[in-house]
Amino acid sequence: MSYSIRAASPADVEPMLALFPRLAAFPLPPERRAEHLWEGDADLLRRWTTGAVPQCLVYVAVDPDDRIVGVVMAQLREELLSHQPSAHLEVVAVHADAEGQGIGRRLIEEIEQKVQARGAESLTLHVFGSNTRARSVYERLGFTGELIRYIKYFGQAAKPGPADRSGRS
Repeated sequence: MSYSIRAASPADVEPMLALFPRLAAFPLPPERRAEHLWEGDADLLRRWTTGAVPQCLVYVAVDPDDRIVGVVMAQLREELLSHQPSAHLEVVAVHADAEGQGIGRRLIEEIEQKVQARGAESLTLHVFGSNTRARSVYERLGFTGELIRYIKYFGQAAKPGPADRSGRS
């Protein structure tokens, strides 16, 4: 499949949002619900469409019929520890039918160029430990693991509910 990358527009919001469930296309920890992985990103994207977050950059990969097959979204912000100009990769998602064609890599390379042009000295991202496919892509693109986030649940959240015992809710 051939594809091209272009800046997203507010008119692209629904096809982009349709790709967001792909952010949970890996074995999730049992305490997590898939939609929690993209609800905040969906809110950010909707605010971007109104112009409320000018520090947010969004690009899409489209097929020859201009159907969106991938999306990348990053937000310019200072780096957590050094406070230097940076950007955070909020979303990279590719349609299941378009996987394995280098679209995710190309989207990340595109956003890297754009945030560097806007003054970012680094690009950060979060990835679940169990998302081994994404981690290997990020490592091939030069990202290195740095921080490890731990979580301890209290009360009811510490005990899987009946729907969670099967591994999914």
